[in-house]
Amino acid sequence: MQPPDLPLLRSVSRPSLHPDGLQAVVAVTRPDFISDDYVGQLWVVGLAAPHAEAAPTGTAPTADCAVPRRLTRGHRDTAPRYSPDGRLLAFLRAGPKTPAQLFVVAAAGGEPVPVTHAPLGVSEFRWNPDSTHLGFLARVPETGRYGTVPGLESGSEPPRRVTTLRFRSNGVGYVSDKRTHVFLVAVPDVWGEPTPEHAPAADDDAGEGALSAAAASAERTLWLGFPEARLLSSGDFDHAGLCFSPDGSRILTISARHDGRDGDLCSELVEILTDPASDGPRLPERVVLDASANLSIDLIEWAADGSIVLLATHVGVDGRDFVGRGTALYRVERGNTGGPVRLTDPEAVSFDAAAGLSVTVDGRVLAHRQHRGTVQLVGISYDGTMTTITDRELVVTGHDLRGDTVVLSYEDALSRGDIALVSVAPRAGASSVPRADVARPRRLSDFSLALRAAGVAPARDLVVTTRDGRTVHGWVLTPTGPGPHPVLLTIHGGPFAQYTVGMLDEAQILVDAGYAVVMCNPRGSAGYGQEHGRSIRQRLGTVDEWDVLDFLAGALAADRRLDPTRLGIMGGSYGGFLTAWIIAHDHRFAASIVERGFLDPDAFMGTSDIGDFFGQEYVGTDPERMRAQSPQAQVADVRTPTLLIHSSQDLRCPQAQSERYYAALKRGGVPTELVLFPGENHDLTRTGSPRHRLQRFTIVLDWWARYLPTSRNPRQASS
Repeated sequence: MQPPDLPLLRSVSRPSLHPDGLQAVVAVTRPDFISDDYVGQLWVVGLAAPHAEAAPTGTAPTADCAVPRRLTRGHRDTAPRYSPDGRLLAFLRAGPKTPAQLFVVAAAGGEPVPVTHAPLGVSEFRWNPDSTHLGFLARVPETGRYGTVPGLESGSEPPRRVTTLRFRSNGVGYVSDKRTHVFLVAVPDVWGEPTPEHAPAADDDAGEGALSAAAASAERTLWLGFPEARLLSSGDFDHAGLCFSPDGSRILTISARHDGRDGDLCSELVEILTDPASDGPRLPERVVLDASANLSIDLIEWAADGSIVLLATHVGVDGRDFVGRGTALYRVERGNTGGPVRLTDPEAVSFDAAAGLSVTVDGRVLAHRQHRGTVQLVGISYDGTMTTITDRELVVTGHDLRGDTVVLSYEDALSRGDIALVSVAPRAGASSVPRADVARPRRLSDFSLALRAAGVAPARDLVVTTRDGRTVHGWVLTPTGPGPHPVLLTIHGGPFAQYTVGMLDEAQILVDAGYAVVMCNPRGSAGYGQEHGRSIRQRLGTVDEWDVLDFLAGALAADRRLDPTRLGIMGGSYGGFLTAWIIAHDHRFAASIVERGFLDPDAFMGTSDIGDFFGQEYVGTDPERMRAQSPQAQVADVRTPTLLIHSSQDLRCPQAQSERYYAALKRGGVPTELVLFPGENHDLTRTGSPRHRLQRFTIVLDWWARYLPTSRNPRQASS
């Protein structure tokens, strides 16, 4: 794989399984250099046996998968969900440079009908149980901001008065002037007569004026030409996640409304009554689980028996101790008479909330366990019994369930995103959990066919014993040929995250350029138990440094094709921290790349969107201990040529983190360069503009060509 192959990286969304169990729909998204955007559509995949018909490019059937069918042709269509009655499909559609809006289309296909015209777009939605309404989340801008006043540029908006610590968020910007709220909207008739566009008239005072008034009051939101959307939530609070009660009379959402919310990480569950027929004032809201539980809640689902299941992290008695804590499954009984009951042990098991959660009609919970570089689909009964459904080398990214049939989306070493079928059969008994053929889920798609044709290098699993007798797990990717190959030690961010068995574009491009790539999950990473994750709390640059360097030594010893005299090191975010830390103490590396690094804990507070808690919890508050864990404080000891890469809109690790480090290296005479990407945030390498991602790879390869040239990546005369 080479940098121009980025458009071959097709990402697959969480699937939606039709109620008849015969087909599933997914969104397939890819980078596109022409539009400099991410484009994609919805695809329908049948669950029947494979058939041999002509297939679109990159989606050909194999021995175990059928042919997907493109359902939509929008610029970027995502997040599909079938209605409970199976007649309709709802999804989000974004246009070039326009935010995502909610659309519905007949399940059999046809012309999608728009449902919303939210000024800042829709972020999430759910069907109500009878398929007549949709609940959704959307940001509500203050009057006079974000285009609510035609012709008013952002530079002419009124000043912002900041009264909280958390007033910005990476990738979003300011949040206190555009809170996320819960809305309810009736589903339009997709088979009815189209609604003509409203023409202006001299005596019409219900046009633009009504639209501006609705945006100004945020009490009742009406977008002309669209169904009426009712604002359900209230207050100067953000809301995240939503689900309907089994009878559709209530919506559950996550918020933080308690007095200490600006100083802790605790969440609350808020229940909002819904009455689609009501035209009166806003309906009541009720906190059903308050902040006294000390839970940071990620995901919620309402079970058929009226209980609530949730994925959440216990953040300690002070509500801030989040470092390395596992995400556990909890259950709240109907009426919440006894508080949340924890069903899983966070010391041993942690879940990936981003992959979703579901509850079967007989009270089984399906969730996604992070485990040693994989993400497994598991089933959990209400007594806490857990059964693994997929234990292959997969990263399961989502699933949907109908009866005993589960369709899942996944990544693995040969696919950036596909879907597979797993049949689960419950054991006898009310507290049963799914049992499945864990050996091989049946693959239903092959969206990475073209990517594999471009060339995918295998990753070799490796476990190394560290200097203090612990083990560290990771992977080594080696170029073809006898070697010796220069070696790049790469370090992931987080730190409570994990490298996985899934295909990583960074590693593939570096291997294709002639470099062996060494990557591991040192202490501090997720997927290896809570003790592993918490072992670096307020001791960064200790055992985590040991683990990555000992893993490098183990990789060099295990494969003589790796050249121990030609080493490079690179990492981003926390990986940027550890890279900068190591080059101040270990001078064997020919060069380094530090991206979007956490480099100066002392300057993090007040500048980062997580600065009020991240640095204090990871490095502490004692000035001497902070200095002992600060790459900025150790920069005078660096001799390694260092490239710094940062993004101008990074609110997680602000640009000044790299600028100060760069200036210190420059003053110290260390060969260094600083590359700044305009308009990008902390997620440049994942969601940055396709052209910027291509340019970044070109810059990275050029840096390695200067200091570690290979026959495939030779030093250029201009370098």
